[in-house]
Amino acid sequence: MADLHPYLRELPAVDRLLKEPALGELLERLPRKLVLAAVQETLQRYREKIIAGGEGGSFTAVSDLSPEKLAREAAALARKQALPHLRPVVNATGIVLHTNLGRAPLARAAAEAVASIMEGYCNLELDLEEGVRGSRQAHVEGLLCELTGAEAAVVVNNNAAAVFLLLNSCAAGKEVIVSRGELVEIGGSFRLPEVMAAGGTRLVEVGTTNKTYRCDYEAAITPDTAALLKVHTSNYQLVGFTASVEAREIAELAHAHNLLAIEDLGSGVFLDTTRFGLPPEPRVQDSVAAGMDLVTFSGDKLLGGPQAGIIVGRRHLIEQIRRNQLARALRVDKLTVAALEATLRLYLDEEKAIAEIPIWRALAVSLSRLRERAAALAAWLRDCFPRLEVELLEGSSRVGGGALPTAELPTMLVSLRAPGVEPSALAARLRGGSPPVMVRLQQERLLLDLRTVDPGEEALLRQALAAALEEA
Repeated sequence: MADLHPYLRELPAVDRLLKEPALGELLERLPRKLVLAAVQETLQRYREKIIAGGEGGSFTAVSDLSPEKLAREAAALARKQALPHLRPVVNATGIVLHTNLGRAPLARAAAEAVASIMEGYCNLELDLEEGVRGSRQAHVEGLLCELTGAEAAVVVNNNAAAVFLLLNSCAAGKEVIVSRGELVEIGGSFRLPEVMAAGGTRLVEVGTTNKTYRCDYEAAITPDTAALLKVHTSNYQLVGFTASVEAREIAELAHAHNLLAIEDLGSGVFLDTTRFGLPPEPRVQDSVAAGMDLVTFSGDKLLGGPQAGIIVGRRHLIEQIRRNQLARALRVDKLTVAALEATLRLYLDEEKAIAEIPIWRALAVSLSRLRERAAALAAWLRDCFPRLEVELLEGSSRVGGGALPTAELPTMLVSLRAPGVEPSALAARLRGGSPPVMVRLQQERLLLDLRTVDPGEEALLRQALAAALEEA
């Protein structure tokens, strides 16, 4: 084994490195504790490298252990560690509602509303006219009723919570009848049967996986039945030899037996999705009009707002839900209320909602416009990086986020290949850049789909591409 002491002694001391200009500048901007930790980690990495080489019997001296080099590496590490862990990301995957990327980005109006509320105090639970305590629900309830036709509404922190709270408030200790083909599992392995059990209700399955009829529900009704629950399968679709019972028929049957009719719409939408070349999706207002007593849906999917679970329906049932002690544990904060109110206000004018809510802008953009943007990006890449293989390909974008599972929209993809660099390695560089860029990897290609890149983000995308490709 080689004598490693000379090499270990060559490593500069911590104090010596801290005097280097590269770190001196950082100490003026970053906490000393963070910079010191980066220096210690850098020195430890080189120490381990020297020892590992000696123990392997084929030690090659580390060529450069100069304070200047190690200080530069420590400075780069400190800058990386100083970045927030939760960071903005450029989404070039073409998946409009990407669960891993935070689902729906907020409209500018919603972001501005959040910023204005978070900077100081607000009237979250204060009635400004009367000067008495108010309800945080009041800021959005009127809008939700106007947009859906419901008598009342309540908002909690997500749709699973909404379903749980609704069942716990209105059907605890009783049976709830659900079609076997609608027993959905949502993200993170959370399953409807388990949510129902946690809510204190007993699940009664009817029908088969692919076919359920009105008579199946009717035959399962007993004196212990509290409700008929219809669940929209927003994250999967049964096709072929299938049958299901429409919301209006469920409501009629439930009311004929003095039971509640409940619908979990999951993704939740106010607009006609067929306008955008998408399959039809049940609108919230249509479920209310069909006679459903209570309807639940998400705020951060096809609504295009913040994460929230929204319950709309009959006033006396909503009041019953509000009185549940668990409602406080599941309530939303002032930032969610601000973002949701601003998003809902946009829907008062459908065309404004389409123009200003990012997910609808992305879903509505034309193929010709995507082709123009993709061609411009490809031309820039060819000009800046002549060795890069750049192609324009026809492809498809997806809605994602547990909504419209079979829907695909035509798009134009920019395909990149850097000589000598694996697509996965280039994707890793983009993911580790500033800002991080998420791309699609397919058939040994790195693909960029500009449908999910806002035009205002294209300069950031080019900056990140340039930084990653210059390393290639």
